[in-house]
Amino acid sequence: MLHKRFLAFVIFCTVFAGLAISIGRAQAESSTKPTVSFSLDFPGSDPSHYAIAVSNDGHSSYQSDGKLGRQDTPGDVEEFDFTLSPATTKQIFDLAKKSHYFAGQIDSKKKVASTGEKTLAYSDGARNNKATYNYSTVDAVGDLTKIFQGLSSTLEFGRRLQYCYHHEKLALNEELTNMENAQRDHQLGDVTPVLQILDEISKDQTVVNVARARAMRIASTKVN
Repeated sequence: MLHKRFLAFVIFCTVFAGLAISIGRAQAESSTKPTVSFSLDFPGSDPSHYAIAVSNDGHSSYQSDGKLGRQDTPGDVEEFDFTLSPATTKQIFDLAKKSHYFAGQIDSKKKVASTGEKTLAYSDGARNNKATYNYSTVDAVGDLTKIFQGLSSTLEFGRRLQYCYHHEKLALNEELTNMENAQRDHQLGDVTPVLQILDEISKDQTVVNVARARAMRIASTKVN
């Protein structure tokens, strides 16, 4: 009996040690995974704060204090994960490389109207660079800013669509109209992160047909 208990203890320790090693490796890989992040703080705008982090495998996260309804006030910062398309992910990392991974000064230092405090950062285990700016004359930085601002616009529409779909279905068509107009005016980013809610809306027969059709049109522009 003593021998069996000892054997069981040895097996338990072996399994536990293996699990600990696996967790340690996963944490190490996560901490060294190349990541590009962008944040904007602009009091008085909606959202007044948001942050996006994109890893080189497309796994991403978003934080925002944006309002969900017209009468709402900015709330607590919400965070959720999403997956970005391979094409947009590659574009982001290519532009980060062209920007020398944000090492050094990227702000133009010109006296221009404030459009919020922006921060771009890059980390990969070997490098950990961060630069804050209002306006930059570096072309790659300008392109990255547009991509991240477009992504924020997409994700904010996605947050509001989720809210309307579960709480105010009659408001869906107006929200989708605004989203379609933003897309037409090139103010919307990659719609891949919000395809699920667009798909749910387009297939729900309790939603008015015009809203379902708008959801389908927007989703059809997804980036591969």
